[in-house]
Amino acid sequence: MGGQGLKGLLRRLTAPEEELEAEDLQRACEQTGATPVGNCSRGRPVTVSGRLRSVQYCPRSNLPTLEAELFDGTGTVLLVWLGRRSIVGIEPGRPIRASGRLSVRDERKVIYNPEYELEPAIK
Repeated sequence: MGGQGLKGLLRRLTAPEEELEAEDLQRACEQTGATPVGNCSRGRPVTVSGRLRSVQYCPRSNLPTLEAELFDGTGTVLLVWLGRRSIVGIEPGRPIRASGRLSVRDERKVIYNPEYELEPAIK
């Protein structure tokens, strides 16, 4: 094993799990050709890829929503489906690729009613 290989192995053994997961998600995002969330700009159409951290049904009197937080290793974006209580396959831990126009709500990046594809597990 070369010097870089040994350094890489030692780093993977000692780095925090969250940091390693973020690096793995960033690599997977690069392979799909998606835009890193950290590089997404308000008002632009984007395609992002990552893992759902959380999914929450938000009952509201005027319009219920399903909200899912996608993390790709560079940042998070909130995916919001208006008028939905649940969507089969949209669950925490699920890899997903989503497309839509990026908005900002309460200083958070948001995509409303994104087109999406459920992805196989990220390795």
